[in-house]
Amino acid sequence: MLPKLRRTETWPSFVDEFFNTDFWPSFMGANTRYNVPAVNILEDDKEYRIEVVAPGIDKKDVKINLEDDVLTISSEREESNEEKDKHYMRREFNYTAFSRSFVVPEEVNAEKISAEHKNGILTLHLPKKEEVIKKTNKREIKVV
Repeated sequence: MLPKLRRTETWPSFVDEFFNTDFWPSFMGANTRYNVPAVNILEDDKEYRIEVVAPGIDKKDVKINLEDDVLTISSEREESNEEKDKHYMRREFNYTAFSRSFVVPEEVNAEKISAEHKNGILTLHLPKKEEVIKKTNKREIKVV
């Protein structure tokens, strides 16, 4: 009689690498990474601010689109490295992409949306419409 096989939590590391989902694209010759960057969304009286953590991403690789009140931030970057020697040639391709979409509230002035890229942080400024800013009158009410 054959012994029963059972799964344990202590697989050898080569098994983890083999069955890891990232193994298959690299095994097939493609080096592809899909990352979803972390995002902070902040609000104050005058604007919404979206901060996207984007280290290593050049601002020329970033696309920002606004369509039907949906703001989409995306980036694609393709790199290729090639080494040649008289006995061999090696090529590596790397493709990195991400896309994030946000529904823009009605109180945002879509014409004045701006973006800046500084120190690995992509910051989008979504200013509120003037009438909304005037409506949100803040005051402190004292307890008697």
